[in-house]
Amino acid sequence: MPSAFIIADVTVTNPAQYEDYKKWSSAAMQAHGAEVCVRGGKVEVLEGDWSPTRMVMLKFPTVEAAKAFNDSPEYGKARAARQGAAIMRMVVVEGV
Repeated sequence: MPSAFIIADVTVTNPAQYEDYKKWSSAAMQAHGAEVCVRGGKVEVLEGDWSPTRMVMLKFPTVEAAKAFNDSPEYGKARAARQGAAIMRMVVVEGV
């Protein structure tokens, strides 16, 4: 069965408030066994007009596990903390 990745491009608009989101999202990741592959770090565009500011990539054993994380009460608490602190673009991608 293929693994799955949640990939997010985040524009932080309120860094102080975003710290609460990071705290709650970290707890949700731990509760759902997410493997953190990328969280922040320097981004360099190699091709195209994409201009991400903060990238996050989480690995899960299945697409279902990734969706369960996203739909969980734990991540719901993080999502609520993020309201007004960031613009989130997030996808789930089937991996290999």
